[in-house]
Formats: sequence, C-alpha cells, structure tokens
Amino acid sequence: MDPTLAETLTRWRRHLHANPSLTLHEGPTAAFVVEKLKELGVTDIVTDVGGHGVVASLHRAGSNRSVGLRADMDALPIEEAAQDLAWRSTNPGVMHACGHDGHTTALLGAAALLMQDDSWKGTVRLVFQPAEEGGGGAASMVKDGLFQRFPMDRIFGWHNWPGLPAGTIAVHDNAVMAAGNRFEIVIDGHAGHAALPHLTRDPIVAAGHAIVACQSIVARNLDPMATGVVSLTVIEGGEAQNQIAARVVIKGSMRYLTEEVGQQIREGLARVAAGVSATFGVHAEAIVGGGVPVTANHAEPRELAAEAAAAVTTLRRDIGPAMTGEDFSHFLHQVPGAFVWIGNGPTDGGRELHNPHYDFDDAVLPVASGFLAETARRALAKDAKAE
Repeated sequence: MDPTLAETLTRWRRHLHANPSLTLHEGPTAAFVVEKLKELGVTDIVTDVGGHGVVASLHRAGSNRSVGLRADMDALPIEEAAQDLAWRSTNPGVMHACGHDGHTTALLGAAALLMQDDSWKGTVRLVFQPAEEGGGGAASMVKDGLFQRFPMDRIFGWHNWPGLPAGTIAVHDNAVMAAGNRFEIVIDGHAGHAALPHLTRDPIVAAGHAIVACQSIVARNLDPMATGVVSLTVIEGGEAQNQIAARVVIKGSMRYLTEEVGQQIREGLARVAAGVSATFGVHAEAIVGGGVPVTANHAEPRELAAEAAAAVTTLRRDIGPAMTGEDFSHFLHQVPGAFVWIGNGPTDGGRELHNPHYDFDDAVLPVASGFLAETARRALAKDAKAE
C-alpha cells in the first residue's frame, strides 16, 4: 500500500475512534463514511439501509459477477480508560472498544485500492453495517432488502483479533463464532417485612438457588465434548433493606456452536425456573430472547478467502472458534461467504475486545484493506455460481 494512503487511513481511523457513534445512533459515522467515499470518487452510494447503514457500489463493465465486503460501524457504551491517548473518545461513556473504527476504515481503504485498480470487472458492494453490538443491524439490513436491492454472489467480512499476531489472518474451516441468545429468569414472589419472612415468598433466596443451578446446565447436562456457555451477568431486585422483595430478575447470555446444544441450554433454563418455582413457592419463568446464529464459513468462499490472505500476509488455518457472537452470521444465512480474523497483536495492558483500555492497531489497516481488495478481485475472477 502507498505510504500516503496508509497515513490517510490512520488519520481516518483515529478520527472515528475520537468520535464514536453508539449502536443505533451511527448517523455521524455514516456521514463520515459517505464523505470519504465521495472523496475517493465513489458515486453510487445509498444511505439509511436497515437503519444508518451505507451501501456503496463499485462497477466495472465486462461482467455480471458481484461480491460484498462488510464492515461494522458502531461503538460500545464503555467509558474509555486511556487518559493519555491523543485520539481518546470525546463522547463520554462511548468508545470503540471492539475495533469497529478499524473495520470501517479498512473497508474505506479497500475502496481506495479497488478504485485505483482497473484489473477487475463486475460489481463490488461495500456494506457499512450499523448496530452490530446487539442492535440487530445485520438482520435489519436483510429485512430492508439488502440482497435484493444490492445483489451479491458472495459476501466477506472480518474482525480484528487481539492475541493473534498483528496482521496475521486466521481462516476457520467451519464455525468461526458462536450462536448466542440473551435470556432472563424472572422470579415473582410475595413481598413483606424482612422480620416476618414466613409471611412472604422470598424471590432473592430462590434467585440464589437458581444461580447455582444454572451452573449445572453446561457442567452436568452437556456432553463434555460439546461446547456451550451460560453466563449470568445482571441481577435486579429489592428496594429496601428491611423488605423482602416482590421480584428478582436474573439476566444473562447463552452461547453454543450447534443448535442441539442451544436447545439443551434452553431446556435447562426452563427446568431451573420450574424447580425454584416448586421449591420456594414463587413463580419463575425463563425467557430466551432473540440472538445471532452460528457464524460458519461456506466451503468455497472460505478457500477463496484463505488464498487471498496468503497472498497478502501470514495465513493461519489451525485456530479454533470463539464463543463470542457476530451478527454477520445473518448475512451468511442469505448468501455464501466467509468471515476471518485479522490479528491485532498483544493484549498487554488490557488491549482486549470490550476492554476500556482497548485500541485498534493502525499497522493492521494496510493488511486488512489489502485482504479485502484481494478477496474481491479473486471472487469476481471466479465463476460466481460455483459453490
């Protein structure tokens, strides 16, 4: 990559880091993306796709083949810890703690590389997605007709990965990231005076037993060779220290790599709710909400992505999936594609995903942009219908 372009991308990335847009509020980031696309000479730009989504199309005559490249734009409701970072977030309580600033910038870099290259023919769709962090952005874009309005034969995406050497690309054979659902266990008891517990039905005691019981869902119900996670993350209940509460709500998330395991976890949560109801005379219900499917690569696009990765950097094929979720999976349920990890380097000092000390490594930008551009070229050069 031209050093001047690399410097430009670094400047853009740091601007986005300093000016993060929270999930479902990505308007300023989308406007920045549109501004930079126009500066690069891109003219076919559609905004407000599935929310604040932006889809830009690059066209070259001579082929009806098409390929999609995706980046997510949203930031997290986390207060940035770094005080001495020149590009520290200026939006209190919001920061790019997952590297979406780098993802967005790398896709702009891929656009620049492809605009400068006349060797390819067909259509490249640049998909700047909103609301990946639990806001349903990918599903919203699908519902808004993403693949009907902007046809793509394949789609590719990536996520930076702390702990993997900076710039190294990992391509998984099948599952990349887990399916996941959020859930609540709502326990309704009977409130009363703390000195008269026999006249109440205590939901806090019931919640304590439910918390312990939930730990057995994976440990004592799943095949040890299967993979699942049940994490309880929020407990809400009680108003006064001298009152036994009326309601307790336990919130958490469940993760799994196969639907069979997912169903086992759902059944386990229901059993826990039924058990504490019967034991403590309360009414408990497990409510499982929507989530994301498993992010799993398709065979042919996976190999294409691996070839593109090997052409630009170090390729790894020996890394297992993670139990984190990624709503790019909704796209993979619509068209063939692949999702890869690109190393973000050491995790020293808390440079982990969703950590208030995280920061994207700008040295990765040329690799990520080069990978996306190379993947697009190779996808357009193949028979787009072969799978």
